[in-house]
Amino acid sequence: MKDWIKKIVQQFEVENKSAQAPEKMSEEMATLLFMIDVYNKNLLDTPKFSVRQAREELDVFSKKLIQSGSVENEETFFQLRQFFNAHRIDETTYFLHAFEDFKKIIWEFADQLKEEFKDQKHNDQMINGQFKELRDAVESNSIDKLREKSKEFISKYVEVQNKKDTNKQKRMNSIKKNLNQFKKKLTEAQHTANHDHLTGAYNRRFFEEQVRSFSTTADMGDNKSVMMILDIDHFKKINDTYGHDIGDFVLKECVATIKKLFTRENDVVARLGGEEFSIFLPDYSVDMAIKKAEDVLETIRKQAFVHGEHQIKFTVSIGLSEWRANDQLELIYKRCDLALYEAKNTGRNKLVVADKLKAVA
Repeated sequence: MKDWIKKIVQQFEVENKSAQAPEKMSEEMATLLFMIDVYNKNLLDTPKFSVRQAREELDVFSKKLIQSGSVENEETFFQLRQFFNAHRIDETTYFLHAFEDFKKIIWEFADQLKEEFKDQKHNDQMINGQFKELRDAVESNSIDKLREKSKEFISKYVEVQNKKDTNKQKRMNSIKKNLNQFKKKLTEAQHTANHDHLTGAYNRRFFEEQVRSFSTTADMGDNKSVMMILDIDHFKKINDTYGHDIGDFVLKECVATIKKLFTRENDVVARLGGEEFSIFLPDYSVDMAIKKAEDVLETIRKQAFVHGEHQIKFTVSIGLSEWRANDQLELIYKRCDLALYEAKNTGRNKLVVADKLKAVA
């Protein structure tokens, strides 16, 4: 049986005896479960679907498919299609509303500039008219008319300049306020786009961007780096025992603990999805990374995390691999993933270095 199929099935921990044995599952069924799992790991909070709610529903669909043992389960497939349709519509609506908010700010900014140009043009026309009358007065050789028009010109010019300065200051203050709001919204949007909503860790998309960016520059020199994938052991049992609120608490505490140990500016701590996290360490040797990974294991296994009346203890498993010359992201993912799989299958609460495994050498 292929390891990737076995891993997909085992993560749902279906105990129903009527469920199809993993070794008998078709590759079509496993592929469908894999696609649901990938979607599950890249969910966004939307107005109608929280990440937790969507994840729970997708897990229910996956378990139903495993239990039925067939890709022809019409009722489950109908419900799954309905879910995807509703979720994608809500997701699209969410982004459209965010886009409309940005457009509104930009249009308000443009309207203010338009008004400023309009006022400027009007003032210029008014001054030009006064200047023409002054010039006519000069050419008329009339002292009285020249005195009158000179006073009018100076008075109007001072009035226009004062009004211009006042209006300009008001517009500049308004523009500055709107720009600050726009900047704040852009910053919030960028943070939302780059971070996991629950834990504050980077999300998978940003993580992969950073790794690929490093790989581009690393190819030009002798830079070394290390990547590790970390998974909370028996996380489903934590949710089943204490509830999802405690499960969310554990996820957040896990990230907070990791961040305290990886404090360099270019260390990238990300949540890949569910209870799985990844850490990318540019300019890092394998020996240094092993020491850090052991610190993570030791810190978490010794700590009791307090939430209300509960004291929760948990452990993690880690798969680690060095970034080799000309490595592709998918390849280092695979090595770390296989090392993590080995750690899970050989007792959990441990570190496995991919480069020391024959299977992933």
